[in-house]
Amino acid sequence: MTQLFEGVGIALTSLRASKARAALTILGVAIGVMVVVVIGSMITGINRGVEDIFNQLGPRTFFVFRYFSGGINVSDGSDEMSPWRRMPPLTLEEAIRIRELPSIQRVVTEEGSSGPVEYGSTKLDDVPILGRSPEWTIVSGGDVLPGRSYTRVESEASGRVVVVNEKLASELFGHVDPIGKWIRLHGVRHQVIGVHVPPPDIFGESNRPQAIIPHKTFEKYIPYWRGWMNFLVLPSEQVTVQAAIDDVTSVLRSMRGLRPAEENNFSVVTQDRLLDSWNQVTGMFFLVMLVLSSVGLMVGGVGVVAIMMISVTERTREIGVRKALGAKRREILWQFLVEAATLTLVGGAIGMVLGAVATEIVKAITSMPAAIPLFSVVAALAMSVFTGVVFGMYPAAKAARLDPVEALRYE
Repeated sequence: MTQLFEGVGIALTSLRASKARAALTILGVAIGVMVVVVIGSMITGINRGVEDIFNQLGPRTFFVFRYFSGGINVSDGSDEMSPWRRMPPLTLEEAIRIRELPSIQRVVTEEGSSGPVEYGSTKLDDVPILGRSPEWTIVSGGDVLPGRSYTRVESEASGRVVVVNEKLASELFGHVDPIGKWIRLHGVRHQVIGVHVPPPDIFGESNRPQAIIPHKTFEKYIPYWRGWMNFLVLPSEQVTVQAAIDDVTSVLRSMRGLRPAEENNFSVVTQDRLLDSWNQVTGMFFLVMLVLSSVGLMVGGVGVVAIMMISVTERTREIGVRKALGAKRREILWQFLVEAATLTLVGGAIGMVLGAVATEIVKAITSMPAAIPLFSVVAALAMSVFTGVVFGMYPAAKAARLDPVEALRYE
């Protein structure tokens, strides 16, 4: 411990004596560590936001997709790399049949598109337009206020009614009450009956204009990419999630005429599986950012080699004296490695402070619940110390191998 504290003290003295050289080394390490901290905090915030979204849906809710494999899917356009082509699209008939099951409390269908939205002389391009069944307000969270959502009668009749979110209402109507006004979606007139106030959303949906219309209205009037309808299914309270999944799977297999030995040509996915897949994706992004941040650490490492080589040269006589008094090679090696690690650790600490400041800025300008996780702190400090040890090894080894007689003669 005495050697450790002595090495730290010498390193800090060297920093004060060589401020310019040390600053370049510290800057590279600080940038690398800051990237690790910021990316870690953003990924943590995104994951927490995704969990909050699922919590709004309720822990028992599960999903039915045309195709779901999890992780990142890569396709070159061929049938072999595009397995969803062998999966028939989900249909409204299947949703109705699932809704009739005693074990199912509610089924929500959803499809999406985008296009122009107009009111008077105001026109907005590429606005997200969602077609949802009437129960959407229960599962998506938030409130419709002022106004109301559409009824099942309006939905079945393909009524040209629309619920706009706060952002779209603000951009189209300003401070004018939007209820009862007529707007055009893809050139078709729809009456505004409500304003949706969504829950906080990490993906910024609340900050984007959005229009929600009945699903059948969507199919009738809105151009969209067909075949990608999804179901959101809520089991009855007295039924377990697994029992509800088994019932839904059985119904879909029966309606699609699948034999017992054939695999499902649809995907039933629980929230846990979605979270696992999401965590895999964000984990890959974090790994990529970790690799990119290593560039900054490499720059800092080169600086460590330079500043430590200069330090060895300037302290050659000191090394000779210590060896003459009985210091062993490993003690000299240890001293210089501690100095190098201390140098990069200071850079890591500065990088963590900068990362914390950047995280607070992200939280202030976005709705993302960014937070610095413990693993990113540990990883950042470990990477900075590791950089110092690796790049400080050559100067430390050179100092340890110095001949004490020659070192004492050095001027």
